Amino acid sequence: MNESVLIDKYGRQLNYLRLSVTDRCNFRCYYCMPEEGIDFARRKDLMTFDEMLHLSAVFCKLGISKIRITGGEPFVRNGIMPFLRKLSVTEGLKEITVTSNGTLSERYQAELLQIGIRKINISLDSLSRERFAQITRRDNFDGVYAGIFKLLDSGFDVKLNCVVAENKNIQDVVPFIELTKNYPLSVRFLEEMPFNGSDGSQVQSDWDYKRIYQYISGHYSDINRLISDANSTSVNYKIPGYAGSFGIIPSFSRTFCGTCNRIRLSATGELRTCLYGPAVVNLRDVLRKGASVTNLEQEIIQAVSRRERDGYAAELASQGDIHTSMSVLGG
Repeated sequence: MNESVLIDKYGRQLNYLRLSVTDRCNFRCYYCMPEEGIDFARRKDLMTFDEMLHLSAVFCKLGISKIRITGGEPFVRNGIMPFLRKLSVTEGLKEITVTSNGTLSERYQAELLQIGIRKINISLDSLSRERFAQITRRDNFDGVYAGIFKLLDSGFDVKLNCVVAENKNIQDVVPFIELTKNYPLSVRFLEEMPFNGSDGSQVQSDWDYKRIYQYISGHYSDINRLISDANSTSVNYKIPGYAGSFGIIPSFSRTFCGTCNRIRLSATGELRTCLYGPAVVNLRDVLRKGASVTNLEQEIIQAVSRRERDGYAAELASQGDIHTSMSVLGG
C-alpha cells in the first residue's frame, strides 16, 4: 500500500476519503434534516461523476486507499453503478465501502459484488416499524429489514448504524444486540450529533457513549471488549457466544480525533478535513477553473496541513455554524 503524503501538523496520516455523491435522500430522519427537506443543490452545482472520478484519482495518488460512498442516499442518484464500476479500477484504491439507508441497494447487490464492494453500512435506528416511521418519517421498515438479511445471505459484510436518543429508540438497544446473537452483524450505536439542518436550537441528547455502555452493561453481565483497528471510530464489544458484535461511536464526544484518518468531500465539491469544521476549499470550483493535477494536489495538501487538532477546535474555527444537514455533509 502506498503511504499517504496527506499528513497533518499533528502527524496524523489520512488515507480514507468519505465521498458524498448526492445531498438528496428519500428519508427525512429527524436528526439529519427537517421534514420539509433542505435546499438541495442544483444539478449544475453537483459534481459530475467524471469530476468525482478525476478527484478520486488525485486523492489516491496522494495515498488515499479507502473511499466510502455516502450521501444523502447514494443510490438515489442516477448513474451510481457505472460510476462505482469505474471508481473500482482507480489506481491505488484498495477498498470501496458504501453507506445506505437500505431502501434501494437490493437490486444492485449482484453488481456490487462483481465490482468488489462487499462492505455496506445500513442506517437503521429502530427494530420497530412504528418507531422507524417516526424517526425516518417514512414507512419503509419492512423492506429495509428484509434487505439486511438478503445482504448477509449474498455474502456482504453488514454493519448497522443506530443513532441513540431519549424518547426515540432506547428500547431498541438491547434488541439490536440480540440481533447479533444469530447473525454476523456489527451494530454500532452512535451519539446524536447537531447536524440536522435546523438553527441549532434542538437540545442535544444526553445519551453519550458512557451512558450507552452503562445501559447495555445493565442488561449483560458478560461483555468482551474487542481489539479495534487503530483508526476505528468505534469501541467494539461482543457478547460471548454471539455471532456478531456491537460498537459505540462517540461521534459527539469526539474521543477518537487523535487517530482520525478521514477527509470528506461533499457532492458539491466542498472539502472538509473535519466533520465539525468548515469547508476549507471547493475542489469543484478549482477543477472547473482548469486546475492541473499538480494544482489539485497542492490544494488538498495545503488543506490537510491546516487541519485542526480535534473536532472542538474545528468547531470553533467554524464560528458555531455547524448545523448543516448531515445529508449535505455526507456523514
